[in-house]
Amino acid sequence: MNVFKYFRALLEKELETLAASGNLPVGLKTDAITVEPPRDAAHGDMATNAALVLAKQAAIKPRDLATKLVPGLLALDEVDDVEIAGPGFINIRLAPSFWQGCVSGIVASGLSYGDSTLGGNEAVNVEYVSANPTGPLHVGHTRGAVFGDALANLLTKAGYRVTKEYYINDAGSQIDTLARSAYLRYCEVHGRHIGDIPEGLYPGDYLIPVGQALKEKYGDRFLDEEEGAWLSVVREDATAAMMSLIRSDLEALGITQEIFHSEKALHASGEIEAAIEDLRAAGHIYEGVLEPPKGKKPDDWEPREQTLFRATDFGDDVDRPLKKSDGTYTYFAADIAYHHDKIKRGFHAMIDVWGADHGGYVKRMQAAVRALDDKADLDVKLCQLVRLFRAGEPVKMSKRAGTFITMRDVVDEVGRDVTRFIMLTRKNDAPLDFDFTKVTEQSRDNPVFYVQYAHARVCSVLRKAQELFPHMDTDDSALAGADLSRLTRDGELALIRHMAAWPRLVESAAEAHEPHRVAFFLYDLASEFHTLWNRGNDDPSDRFLIEEDAGLTQARLALLRAAALVIASGLSVLGVVPVKEMR
Repeated sequence: MNVFKYFRALLEKELETLAASGNLPVGLKTDAITVEPPRDAAHGDMATNAALVLAKQAAIKPRDLATKLVPGLLALDEVDDVEIAGPGFINIRLAPSFWQGCVSGIVASGLSYGDSTLGGNEAVNVEYVSANPTGPLHVGHTRGAVFGDALANLLTKAGYRVTKEYYINDAGSQIDTLARSAYLRYCEVHGRHIGDIPEGLYPGDYLIPVGQALKEKYGDRFLDEEEGAWLSVVREDATAAMMSLIRSDLEALGITQEIFHSEKALHASGEIEAAIEDLRAAGHIYEGVLEPPKGKKPDDWEPREQTLFRATDFGDDVDRPLKKSDGTYTYFAADIAYHHDKIKRGFHAMIDVWGADHGGYVKRMQAAVRALDDKADLDVKLCQLVRLFRAGEPVKMSKRAGTFITMRDVVDEVGRDVTRFIMLTRKNDAPLDFDFTKVTEQSRDNPVFYVQYAHARVCSVLRKAQELFPHMDTDDSALAGADLSRLTRDGELALIRHMAAWPRLVESAAEAHEPHRVAFFLYDLASEFHTLWNRGNDDPSDRFLIEEDAGLTQARLALLRAAALVIASGLSVLGVVPVKEMR
């Protein structure tokens, strides 16, 4: 249950009651009403702007309108106190019994706590990673992969029908470069001396197995042959090998995407021509001459007639060419066709996760989507760079890749769960520092350890409870029915309040497309839990297991089980497995 939506519904009911009794006008528009946590927790559990936003419609001063609302709110069993603040804000403090009841609801719901119908089963396409199939994924891809996967999980929890997709850029000149690089390794495994890898080819050792596989499949058939004899064959085999490598890297990170869409297949299908013709029929394509680039004119620039997309009609800075000088389609034309295909597959809500170096491409792609279908929406999320360190010193190169640190390097060293969590400890458009030493240390400064430790501590208490209270029923149904009125201490109620905010957090993070909020929430929840744990060290009456009071123990076990379930629910969104004990 989203407690804030619950109280908004109660507030609207009270407004209807006041209107029915003649104390307020009938038909007030309530869309702008919010019920949310107050900026200062000392002011209460929630605050509403209802009196402020309705005052003008009702022709009543905000504080006077608030005064009309207070008696009805105070009459609610769930409400302990109501006060009017400032120009007409209403602060509400909830009864302890309401918070205590939330524990029962969390335990009864299990991992589904926080699930929402917000998305209404709307189809959403989340495309992420989509790296060129020319080598292993690097650490920058890691961030985009984790972000995209966590966002897809978050949207699913919020009630959207999500498809996870990878676009294979297998039609450009980089694939010919891959083929030439693989052919060089093919010659090498035949005993030929290749010397230093020529500039412009891919130098990584990951292509040695590709060369070996080519030898095993074709023998010496292509040795000393002209490029035209082997390029297309090697291109196909090398691309397949790279995609197999990429899939393996993604699986190591716990990522499985449902669809891998090939750019090469897009060209062969005629989809590019179909998309361009649809835009032309709608009047969005024309033949014209672009102005030279602003600033210094390039030496090779010449005015020539081109096939252009009217991108400026849809918010872009300039119109965009769709064909190169040789008559072939631009990358942009292929990307238009790809999104045209997504729309035809029923996706009007699309999210693309790109690297920060693609920022200049966002406007034109969003313009194209709007031109293709005015009901379609494309949100592009840019992931900033990851800077790698080891004990504060920069880490720069991988032997396997030759020029960069690979995703597998990171996962193999610190593990999948640590990698995923840390990649979500900053907003996607902010740079992220990843220190191999710090992300594995056992301290409060390491957020993944701090959150996992909270879950493990709960599991430890539950195991110990079975030893101390062998006849106590500690399964979820029994804990949900415990006498939760025994939970009265400030730290207990503070922990419940934080857990009760989880459904709201799921919805707000999903609407904003910001899965990092989940990591922040979990850290704060773990902090509340560890604070409560430490109080038990200082005062025995605050401990979770009270040997002489089974009733209080069972209530506190219910509180702990609820905390573990919320942590596990949040970690599942991040794609992280909760641990039962620390090693």
